[in-house]
Amino acid sequence: MINGNTLRDALLSGANNIINCKQAVDELNVFPVPDGDTGTNMSMTISAASRELKLLDGETAEKVASTNASALLRGARGNSGVILSLLFRGFSKGLKGKEFMDSEGLATAMKLGVEAAYNAVMKPTEGTILTVARVGSEYATKAFEEGRNLVETFEALLEGANKALAETPEILPVLKKAGVVDAGGKGFVVILEGMLSVIRDGKMIESVESTSDFPASVQRNAAAESEADITFTYCTEFIVKRENDKEPKALRAYLETIGDCVVVVDDDEIIKVHVHTDHPGNAFEKGLTFGQLINMKVENMRDQHERAKHDSKGDAPKTATHEAAADEIVSVEITKDFGFVTVAAGEGLHALFNDLGADMIVSGGQTMNPSTDDILKAIEQTPASTVFVLPNNKNIIMAAEQAIPLSSRKVIVLPTRTIPQGITAMLNFNPDVDGETNAIEMQKAYADVQTGQVTFAARDSDYDGKQIKKGELLALANGKVSFTETDLEKCVIKLTKNLSNRDTAFVTLIHGEDVSEHEAEEIHSALQEKLGSDVEVTLINGGQPVYYFIISVE
Repeated sequence: MINGNTLRDALLSGANNIINCKQAVDELNVFPVPDGDTGTNMSMTISAASRELKLLDGETAEKVASTNASALLRGARGNSGVILSLLFRGFSKGLKGKEFMDSEGLATAMKLGVEAAYNAVMKPTEGTILTVARVGSEYATKAFEEGRNLVETFEALLEGANKALAETPEILPVLKKAGVVDAGGKGFVVILEGMLSVIRDGKMIESVESTSDFPASVQRNAAAESEADITFTYCTEFIVKRENDKEPKALRAYLETIGDCVVVVDDDEIIKVHVHTDHPGNAFEKGLTFGQLINMKVENMRDQHERAKHDSKGDAPKTATHEAAADEIVSVEITKDFGFVTVAAGEGLHALFNDLGADMIVSGGQTMNPSTDDILKAIEQTPASTVFVLPNNKNIIMAAEQAIPLSSRKVIVLPTRTIPQGITAMLNFNPDVDGETNAIEMQKAYADVQTGQVTFAARDSDYDGKQIKKGELLALANGKVSFTETDLEKCVIKLTKNLSNRDTAFVTLIHGEDVSEHEAEEIHSALQEKLGSDVEVTLINGGQPVYYFIISVE
């Protein structure tokens, strides 16, 4: 068996291994479009946990596993990152109450991790990381039942995972045709290999690169760019180390009676609290009924405001409101019924969503999938009781959905897969009906939107029966590769005509940062001429990366 420190080092070693190998895992992706690739997403997800794990020393296996799970949940990026976080979330439940991890604990933890991941995915696909984790778990369970020790059980876990990984091309034809194994499954095996290096050999794999270069998701607050009034004096924060089964909702309800900007985020071990109040002592007293308090902090916001207002040298805080630390989640005061958080990349798209009424815009998209934490922070900065979240990318939907139980707001995630779907959803919002009705009507509206995307092939590929060469123009129709081209104007016209029918009335061309205004205007004119006067073609400078054009056909 191993103690908490060894488990901590094993998890750190696994994290370092995927960070070191992320490019090799990225290259296993068979879809030729430039993407927020699997290895990158998994390494960024697990890096969020590494930062928390490094702060632990002398803790139990239970504490290490729960800290890891909590950080992974908030740091999850992309579908692969979310599934990884779910595997370790279940894993932590298997070690609940355990000071050490032995072979039984490992087998139980893996079984619960696999169950958590499968249960969270609406339509589990075999031949992916799910299969790799499940078969590995089955091998670990068998090893434990045969009386093997922890090292032997972990070796069996890795053996089963490798066996399943090797068989993924037989389950998914697209992998076999490309001659690769599943990228997510490979990433999980790489993490297990890093962990085994510590558990069996006592050797931690070190990271060969810094994770500080990972791009951060920049959030723009479109609703709160002016100075907010200070209703309550003290910004009060603390963490409760839970000692009973009392429902955290009761704590949140009480805090809302003594202040505003309340956020209460909880998991099995802790409750993280933030509130603006005139009576911080009362907040602490209520928190004590749930367990011990740690990391307590009280700041006088009125004093901060006065110093900022009168300091002519510019050395005081830049805003009157409390500024959150990078890892802090701060909830603003609720001032309206409905709000919007949307994900987009490019100044033009940011401005467009702002004009449509978005409160917060999280920078991200195809090559930069924001984390659950990024989305949660944006939700909490939206001054509405009900917040609609528009991911606008299929690889961001799961991360957005993970924020729902963590938020102090009512969150409705609309599973928009493209920018045009997000635009149409917002255009069809009706402030005079309730949230559920809006959700239904907005989804109906964007379901009819045809989306075209023109980008470049990131790699040579034999995909969906098409021989694709790196650097060629790729035309995507509703997310699927339609054809390749070498001429941008011809590509845009052909793709738009393929998406159109006799009822088409509106086409919107959104050009990216790599297309000049002059070239975009020429393509716009040529397309308008081809489609005729019955179709209105609008050109927008989206400024988005990766995609030369995003096309909406209605």
